[in-house]
Amino acid sequence: MADSPVIELQGLSKTYAMGAVLVHALRGVDLGFKQGEYITIMGPSGCGKSTLLNLLGCLDRPTSGKYLLGGYDLSQLDDDALSGIRGARIGFVFQSYNLIPQLTVVENIGIPLYYQGRSEAETLDKAAELAERVGLTDRINHRPFELSGGQQQRVAIARALVNDPLVILADEPTGNLDSASGNEILDIFDELNRQGKTFIMVTHDDQIAMRTMRVIRLRDGQVVSDVWN
Repeated sequence: MADSPVIELQGLSKTYAMGAVLVHALRGVDLGFKQGEYITIMGPSGCGKSTLLNLLGCLDRPTSGKYLLGGYDLSQLDDDALSGIRGARIGFVFQSYNLIPQLTVVENIGIPLYYQGRSEAETLDKAAELAERVGLTDRINHRPFELSGGQQQRVAIARALVNDPLVILADEPTGNLDSASGNEILDIFDELNRQGKTFIMVTHDDQIAMRTMRVIRLRDGQVVSDVWN
């Protein structure tokens, strides 16, 4: 792992107004993540896990504090700038896959590159290469409804890799899968991490957390435990 953090969170807080009531979803979180780490974030419902992942993924902005990604402070960027960072530097793997049903496997994988203005030939070549990497070479022209849940999640992993992101964020990535398919997805994560990819994963499953290097637990918007396995 590199010595300099890929991500630094300094006093990160997020408050939502629910009518007249203020909800403090995150309260002064200080964390650093280095390149090549494999991290799980855990905690009870309402502890701030989803809020933290949304902030890390540039889907929302903090109310206060700083979020540095690759040394750049993203905390006060506007929506367009955040969207650009999301597309170029962050990979996402969601519980529900979030594939576009009208597109083939190779087209779904290539979506981030289309948004970056890459040529169609370059995009399809890169997407086909990643389809092979996750074991989907024989499915590249299939559409999501023709795939199993595990295969759809493999597409989502390949899509998350296509822009060579600084970090991959995974939100309950095995939550919709049976145990065998879930283990296959986690095996892919394990291998990608061995190759140097940085993963931050939200899960409620202690068995999944034990596969990772580091387990961070939240409660009431604060870090209550940060333990290396």
